[in-house]
Amino acid sequence: MSFQNPVFIPGPTNIPEAIRKACDMPTIDHRSPLFGQILHPARANVQQILKSDSAEVFIFPATGTGGWETALTNTLSPGDTVLAARNGMFSHRWIDMCQRHGLNVEIVDTPWGHGLPADRYAEILAADKGHKIKAVLATHNETATGVKSDIAAVRKALDDAGHPAMLFVDGVSSIASMDFRFDAWGVDVAVTGSQKGFMLPAGLAIIGFSKRAVQSTKTAKLHRTFFDINDMTKGYDASAYPYTPAVGLMNGLLLACETLLKEGIENVFARHTRIASGVRAAVDAWGLELCAVSPDVYSDTVSAILTPEGFNATDIVSHAADKYGVAFGTGLGEVAGKVFRIGHLGSMTDVMALSGIATAEMCMVDLGLDIKQGSGVAAAQEFYRTGSKSVPLKDAA
Repeated sequence: MSFQNPVFIPGPTNIPEAIRKACDMPTIDHRSPLFGQILHPARANVQQILKSDSAEVFIFPATGTGGWETALTNTLSPGDTVLAARNGMFSHRWIDMCQRHGLNVEIVDTPWGHGLPADRYAEILAADKGHKIKAVLATHNETATGVKSDIAAVRKALDDAGHPAMLFVDGVSSIASMDFRFDAWGVDVAVTGSQKGFMLPAGLAIIGFSKRAVQSTKTAKLHRTFFDINDMTKGYDASAYPYTPAVGLMNGLLLACETLLKEGIENVFARHTRIASGVRAAVDAWGLELCAVSPDVYSDTVSAILTPEGFNATDIVSHAADKYGVAFGTGLGEVAGKVFRIGHLGSMTDVMALSGIATAEMCMVDLGLDIKQGSGVAAAQEFYRTGSKSVPLKDAA
């Protein structure tokens, strides 16, 4: 692997040099006012990126998994029922965590490659007259399959049923890269991590809580210590943490947020859509298909690309690393060996994406797949140049 080449995994993502340097800072007293000058602006900026005026932002020294645990343990009690669809590896892992915490999970098994079944959620919520379901779990962007889901539709299902369950959203690979609307979608807890759209090393779990979710901590009985948001709130009131914070990462987060907001968050979303569209144009030119079943669920941060039956897609990832020093993502769970993944989120440009497309193309040609060398690159170039896909000659006649 080469440190000179960008990575094309769905996280951790490439780190801009200025943000990397912001993390590399001298030791400061994390209980001094100086730390507050990092902490409070970083939290306020995250709130803006969540598109919220009211979300309480908590930042733990952890990863997205720690964020999931924060959501559950601060709001629920043993034996509570939660509703969740299993449509990929990461929704599966969140369900597993719930079960390990003694929660009752009503699971809606959904084919991988599909988005969350909001219509099925609506039926289940409408039938739950006793309101035993306390929370609905929704994975906004399923990283294993390159599938986004309609969170607004899940909120509508809750509202139409008049159901009081809280809405928890895994936005680990979407927040700060794809449009996310905490307030407009009525999200109660949103979870993400530093190593995706925020372009930082792994090490921070970033969570937004609604006022209702904060209030639920008063009755929640699941055990929590490290992830207790009430302890964290007391620390924040004193410009500190209840324990030692990851000061360098927090300083990096402050600059990362400033960078995103300076670009303009809508421009950030548009950039990810454009780059993803170029990757999709390349996939189409190769004659391959995405794991995501339809354009309405295409992710703008990761593309999971199906390879022909009988071919081990993991060979592309291994070959790219061994011969070209480039990292792609392997398939996970039910799609292991069936897809390889191109991550195109965070610090990514059209030109960087073209290098990843070219490398994937070379690998597939090297491994004997029926891919015309240059076809995917040309299709992506055309899109990045003009904003539209070229029409193949056979279709133009």
